[in-house]
Formats: sequence, C-alpha cells, structure tokens
Amino acid sequence: MIESAVTIALVPQIKKGPWIFWDDLEKSMQQAAVLGFDAIELFTPDAGYIEPDRLLSLLSQYDLSLAAAGTGAGKVVHGLTLTDPDEGIREEAVAFISNMMTFSASFGAPAIIGSMQGNITPGMDSQQVMKWLAEGLKQLDQLAGELGTQLIYEPLNRYETNLINTISDAVSFLQANELSQTRLLADLFHMNIEEINIAESIKNNIPHIGHVHFADSNRNPVGFGHTDLKPIAAALTDGGYDGFVSAEAFPWPTSDEAAAQTIRAFREYFR
Repeated sequence: MIESAVTIALVPQIKKGPWIFWDDLEKSMQQAAVLGFDAIELFTPDAGYIEPDRLLSLLSQYDLSLAAAGTGAGKVVHGLTLTDPDEGIREEAVAFISNMMTFSASFGAPAIIGSMQGNITPGMDSQQVMKWLAEGLKQLDQLAGELGTQLIYEPLNRYETNLINTISDAVSFLQANELSQTRLLADLFHMNIEEINIAESIKNNIPHIGHVHFADSNRNPVGFGHTDLKPIAAALTDGGYDGFVSAEAFPWPTSDEAAAQTIRAFREYFR
C-alpha cells in the first residue's frame, strides 16, 4: 500500500528549501501525526545529529515511521559531492552518505542521494565525471546490500545538475553499472521540468522507482499548481508501487497549511 510522508528539515543552511516542517522535530512529528501522515522524511546536518534512541521513542510515541533520510547537507553544509575532482572529497562524500545510510537503515529506511551527486563543471571531462559517479554509487550500492536496505538516487532537473535528468536515463545508468540495490526517486517537481509525460515515465519505469516526492509544478504542495495528478497517481497505483509518497514542497502559505493540503491531496489520489 502506498503510504504518506512529510518532510522535516533540521538544517539551518537550507532554510529556504522545499521542506514542509522546520526546526522543531517533536512539534513537527506531533503535527504530522495529528494530520494522519504515516511517516516522516528527515533532513539533518549529519548522521549523528539525532540520537537514535530519541528518534525511536518519538516515532513510537506518534505512531510514525521513517520514510527516508536526505543527504543534501553533505553538499550544502560540508561541500561534498560524489563527482568532485578531488579524490579525497569524493571519499569523504561516500563516507558521509555511508553514515547516513547506516543511520536510516537502523529504522528500516533508505538514504537519498540528490544534490550530493554533483555536476560536470566547465573544463571537466564528462566521461570521467560519470565514471566517478558510478564508482561512488557502486560502493554505496554494495553497502545498501550489506545493510539490507536500498539506496535512493534522485534525477534532478537541468538547473540543479547536468549529470542525469530523466528517469529513463537514470534507469539506463543503473543497469549499465549493475546497481542492483539502488532505486530511483521520482520527484514530481523535477519531472515536470524534464519529462515529456510524467505518468508515462513512471509507468514505463515503475520497477525502478523506490520513492516519490509529492509536489506540484511550482514546488508548492500538490493542489497549489497545475500538475495533473490523476494520471500520475494511476500510474503509481496500477503499476503496483507500494512505497512512500513524500511531501517535498515549499511550506506555502505556512507549514501547517502546506501539510494539511498535502494530506488532503494524498487522500484524494491514493485512498
């Protein structure tokens, strides 16, 4: 069964980003529970930011699960990517993600690689950069298998990365590099920019999709933009997707209103 999740960001440096709740972990979890969300998706500065016992206690108290953990702080706070020309920085990036994977796996959840994939910067050889990306992901894919979890890789739109922008190109990359434990994040905002047809892309690649980010065309909560969600929801449901649909959207007009609109939209399309 498809389940709902809402994002909680605890990283001051990404204060303007597309996350529904901010700062106060317990208050955010309490509000998520009141609204009826099944899970939370966390963004923290690093894997050691929250004591596992505290998170476990809060999840139990509010009857929530951990849907996934984001790794974006690795780039935003620490300047790490898997495609940095400096080998030492690439190794640090793998270590940062590995720690986050170990943390999230203890709650039965995957870690997400989005911005930490990096970019091909001017003057760099694109084939070499893609080779670095593959090398890093292979190490992390192997770790995912050892941890009994999956790794989630997110194709981003062209304004955020020039590596892989569409779901189909990401599938080809996974297959070419035999990344058996890695699944894709279908982010509806990024797909609105890059895909010819979002629903068809999901339908054609459903076995490779392991997580969904629920946001409208303008990255506001679903219902506050112009994306046609009906065929997208049908593609996920009819295709047998049984993961999380997680609200990674701007907290517009407020966090509470954004969360309430998200759960209304989730119930409209998936219940």
